Amino acid sequence: GQEWDLIALPGGMPGAEHLRDCTSLISLLEKQKANGKLYAAICASPAVVFANKGLVGEGATSYPAEGFRKAMVAPVDDDVVVQGNVITSKGPGTALKFGLTLGEKLYGAEKAKAVADGLLV
Repeated sequence: GQEWDLIALPGGMPGAEHLRDCTSLISLLEKQKANGKLYAAICASPAVVFANKGLVGEGATSYPAEGFRKAMVAPVDDDVVVQGNVITSKGPGTALKFGLTLGEKLYGAEKAKAVADGLLV
């Protein structure tokens, strides 16, 4: 089978529900988790996919809607949360921070800074 350095899920509804219901995707995410490899989600997906499938523990973040927060264990309001090999983020307004964090995890802090500087962040 194929291996991935990172699997990152977009957010939005009802897309997150479709991701949650995709058995092949869930199998890939479970394999990432078991192998200590990176996986990430933003907006609705941390709650709808990760929390629903046991792929994230307490202290993650998601879009701050009540229904999403209730699905999670002790969610936080940070823009981006890194917990070992899982990364979560709040939503559209935090997408740039999310992307830069993913870049840092994949390519290192120096490369992430260079990208951020080029984006005038």
